[in-house]
Amino acid sequence: MAPSDPRDTPAMRQYARFKKAHPDCLLLFRMGDFYEMFDDDAVAASKSIGLTLTQRTTGIPMAGVPYHQLETYARKLIAAGFRVAVCDQLEDPADAKARGGNAVIERGVTSVLTPGTLVDENLLDDDTPNILAAVCFPPDAPPAAAGNGRHHAGTPALTTGSAAIAIAELCTGQFFVVSVAPDQVADELARRHVTELLYPETSTGKPPPRLEAAITALGIATTPQPQWHFRPSESRQALLEQFSVSTLAGFGIGDDEPLVAPAGALVRYLRATQLPTGGGAVAHGSGLTDRSKAALSHLRPPRIVSLDDHLTIDAASLRALEVDRTIRTQHHAPGASGQRDGSLVGVFTTPAGRPLCRTAMGKRLIRDWLCRPLRDVGAINARQRAVALFTDDLRFAGELVALIEPIQDVARIAARVALRRCTPRDIVALGRSLASIAALRDHLSPAPALIQHAGTIAQLADALEPLAQAITGCCNDSPPAHLREGGLIRDGVDAALDEARSLKSDAAAWAVDYQARLQAEHNLPNLKVGFNKIFGYYIELPKAQAQRAPDAFSRRQTLTSAERYITPELKAYEDKVAHADTRALAREQAIFENLCDRAAALIPQIGAFGNTVAELDVLLAFAAKSFSRRWCCPQMVDRPVLAIKGGRHPVVEELMEQSFVPNDLNLGTDDSPAPLALITGPNMAGKSTFIRQTALITLLAHTGCFVPAAAATIGLCDRIFTRVGADDALFAGQSTFMVEMTETANILHHATPRSLVILDEIGRGTSTLDGLSLAWAIAETLAGTPPTPAPRTLFATHYHELTQLQERLESRVTNLHVAVREWQDQIIFLHRILPGRADKSYGIHVAKLAGLPARTVARAKQVLECLEVDHSALVDAQVQVVRKLPASRLTLANADQPGLFS
Repeated sequence: MAPSDPRDTPAMRQYARFKKAHPDCLLLFRMGDFYEMFDDDAVAASKSIGLTLTQRTTGIPMAGVPYHQLETYARKLIAAGFRVAVCDQLEDPADAKARGGNAVIERGVTSVLTPGTLVDENLLDDDTPNILAAVCFPPDAPPAAAGNGRHHAGTPALTTGSAAIAIAELCTGQFFVVSVAPDQVADELARRHVTELLYPETSTGKPPPRLEAAITALGIATTPQPQWHFRPSESRQALLEQFSVSTLAGFGIGDDEPLVAPAGALVRYLRATQLPTGGGAVAHGSGLTDRSKAALSHLRPPRIVSLDDHLTIDAASLRALEVDRTIRTQHHAPGASGQRDGSLVGVFTTPAGRPLCRTAMGKRLIRDWLCRPLRDVGAINARQRAVALFTDDLRFAGELVALIEPIQDVARIAARVALRRCTPRDIVALGRSLASIAALRDHLSPAPALIQHAGTIAQLADALEPLAQAITGCCNDSPPAHLREGGLIRDGVDAALDEARSLKSDAAAWAVDYQARLQAEHNLPNLKVGFNKIFGYYIELPKAQAQRAPDAFSRRQTLTSAERYITPELKAYEDKVAHADTRALAREQAIFENLCDRAAALIPQIGAFGNTVAELDVLLAFAAKSFSRRWCCPQMVDRPVLAIKGGRHPVVEELMEQSFVPNDLNLGTDDSPAPLALITGPNMAGKSTFIRQTALITLLAHTGCFVPAAAATIGLCDRIFTRVGADDALFAGQSTFMVEMTETANILHHATPRSLVILDEIGRGTSTLDGLSLAWAIAETLAGTPPTPAPRTLFATHYHELTQLQERLESRVTNLHVAVREWQDQIIFLHRILPGRADKSYGIHVAKLAGLPARTVARAKQVLECLEVDHSALVDAQVQVVRKLPASRLTLANADQPGLFS
């Protein structure tokens, strides 16, 4: 009799236990050929991804997905914002049935899928990193606007008021820790493309106020963790056990280092999501199991990253310069991003739109290099030498491309091997990829510019070649998607496997041969050997010959006109054939697991191979674009200079059908020593393009790539700051002008003499006099006072009054303007940047070009004529007063100091 409570069944009680252990997840509960969801989970999933909602019994909503389509639906659920716990059957249903009674199939939560912990190929984009981060702030952190706590090379420990961030990519095993000022946390999360963020849970249930705005703006999924996960003692123990060490000193981290807290919390979270034994709960204070350490064996020890190793680009600048995504998007929600086409990353494609990076690893690395350029001139020059080699020797580069192109995403495959989630296609792809290492070693060996890469490949070849040979020798070239289908291992590799396969394929021939043998031995010419699915193999004799059946024949079935028998030999063969598929699959599974074990033992070497291939791939992409667009190799110098001859905007030039008009720039040179350039001219004439192209040229130079110019000398920069565009943050209660002032304040607090500052139309969001006053003061502040060095600054403005700063500040400011020509009440944009100031803004001309009605344009001219008289007199008088004021006593901070002014 069915129980009165439909939930009071063994399976539903089991489901309830696992759901209680994972209340924040959608629980996918394996039942036969489906993963089922019940109750609120079923309702939520049906609404979000369109599953059919049914009922298990009256009153229990249910929705399910086919087990073989788990990855497809899991990706949809993750994209919809859910965390997913996968509960699998851990035994054969037949075994549970054999136990009898009300025995329920043993099940367990085998993984928890979250945005930052995905590893399966179908759940990831091959050109986008999938980063998990953990962050914590010290309790005495000062307000973000203070801007202190700047990190310096050689002092990796958190300074007073710094935030600690741990960063890991489970699908490749990368693991970093970094300390940053609290107001720079959002910038680091943006540069790293963080997908999911862990933080200590708060009493309010919301993220800490210092994180809330950044999380919303960047669209990052968040997962609060218990406070004790971030306790130094708990975190330290998690790290020690994970990496089987007695001290963290070998990683350059002190045992009481604040960086330990987020790193340990992150490791604990990875263990809980990847190896949730039983219900998946991790007991307070529990240590890592041997199984968890083995499964996370690909996770590398945490490496300290110093911000001083890279040119820093904050989140606002990454967005304004459209480094990896365009600003424009169809969605106007916080965290929405535009397209890769039209961004700086998108420049590195062929004319047909195909990425110049041929491997998935290279596609991800090129984004990382462009978001985190180098600051070390030696490392930059090393990359430049490699790019120069490829542009000078196209044949050598083409042959290297041919070697690299077939290499699969070995970094992510290695992670799936470690986590025991690799498929037959993964292992075959790994074998094919590693098989190229010998040819790669031989090709790189004679190239001095690639000596480091050649040396790494040569060292790895001895370890990886035998693995490649084992895989390619064992596995078929066209492997199945899942091992349950069989067909991975070649014939002739394993005798037991060959026997099992032959039993099935040769069964008909064996039956014919056995029939002939029995006929001859017993003189029974009408004897037949047959088979059916119900009774299996049988020997059939007509009724007339049944009395002559040998004693070895045992009666199996009686028919109207015949008798059917079985013999011990036939029964033994029947058993062999009946279990041939199972035994063949078991042998394939054993061979496959042996290959996986061999690969798991070489995960560090596989990771190093993947990193080297990715670097070569990016350098080849740099060279291909540099050659096709005739980019030049910039000279990197250790002084505050910015000299560009014939510079072009790399993205705009790529999109234009006609020729791009190049322009020159000189800041901090002997001919033009001023560090700040004021650029005036009409809208649409090219001011914004010019200042952005300068920032992008500087950025590209620091990656080691050639740059779109005829010649360039670039002084090393520590940061690139931009304030461009008219963006708002209404979701955070900030207007366009407030965002403008906030970003400008960040620049003034953090810029140093080594920084590059790009400003566009500062002060346009308020009244004219307010805006002019702010723009004047900001320009004057950035220009500094002699002899203090100032940041290199490009300041595009419509406030022509600012051009008088050149006279007031002498060698600190230079005026540039965009050339135009007037003809018959029309203007022609020449897109040329020339010395001197513009005489007017031509705003009405631009409005006319935009299509304003003729009567509106005519009236605007009348109003302008009236306003110009009164306004010019008023502003001239005010400017004269300002010119008599003493120059700002704010001085540029020493290059070793954290802020711009002291």
